[in-house]
Amino acid sequence: MRKKIVAGNWKMHKNAEQTEDLLNELIAKIPTDTDVQVIVAPTFVNLASAVDHLEFTNINVAAQNVHQSESGAFTGEISADMLKNVGVDIVILGHSERRAIFQETDALIANKVDTALEHEMTVIFCFGEELKDRQTKNHFNVVENQLKEGLFHIEAKDWESIVLAYEPVWAIGTGETASPEQAQEMHEFIRQTVQTAFGVDIAENVSILYGGSVKPDNAKEIFSKPDVDGGLIGGAALKADDFVAIVNSI
Repeated sequence: MRKKIVAGNWKMHKNAEQTEDLLNELIAKIPTDTDVQVIVAPTFVNLASAVDHLEFTNINVAAQNVHQSESGAFTGEISADMLKNVGVDIVILGHSERRAIFQETDALIANKVDTALEHEMTVIFCFGEELKDRQTKNHFNVVENQLKEGLFHIEAKDWESIVLAYEPVWAIGTGETASPEQAQEMHEFIRQTVQTAFGVDIAENVSILYGGSVKPDNAKEIFSKPDVDGGLIGGAALKADDFVAIVNSI
C-alpha cells in the first residue's frame, strides 16, 4: 500500500530563528499518530539544525536540491554526501523553478537522480506542464517526456526510493489550482505511464503528490481522488495552521 505524504517546500524563506519557530509549531500541532508521512524542506543553511530539532518527532527533513557531482570546484553547490552527513536523506529534484529559473534540463535532472540514488536518498521527482502546453492540449506529452527523460532510465528496484510530484506550472504561486478532476486525470495518466514502462506493482506502489496551490480549503477534495497520494506544498507550508490542516485533510 502506497504512502500518503505531505511535503512542505519552504523555498527561500525563513531564517534560523523563524525556522525554529515554525518547526516548534509543527511539532506541537501535527498529530503524533498520523499515518501521513510529513516532510519539510527548509533552506540549505537550516537543514542540519532542522534535523537535530526534529530528531524525536514524526517529521522528516528534505533538501530542496543537490548537485550531481560528488565534489569539486562548484562554488555555492551542495553534494549528496554533505546532505547525508547532516542527516538528510530526502531531496526534491526537478522543481519547476529549478527548470525555469536555473535552466535545469531533463538530462541534468536525470544525473541528479542518479547521484541521489547512489547515496541511498529518497527522491521527490517534480514535473509538470506550463499553461501553453495545456492550452495547446500538449500537456500529456510534456509530462510523459519529462518522466521518461528524467526518470525512466533507473532500475526497477530504485522505484522504492522515488516519490512523484506532479506540479502544473500554471498553478504554482498563481492562486490557480487544477480542479480535483484535472488532478485525478493527470495522476491516473502518470500511473498508467509508469505501469507501461515498469509494470503494475511499481505503478500501484509509487506515491504521486499534487503540487499546485494546495490550501486547507481545497486539500480534502483533491486528496480524495484515488490516484492523488498527498501534496507538495509551497506557500501554505510556511504557515503552521495551514500546513497542519492540509496534513489532516488526508
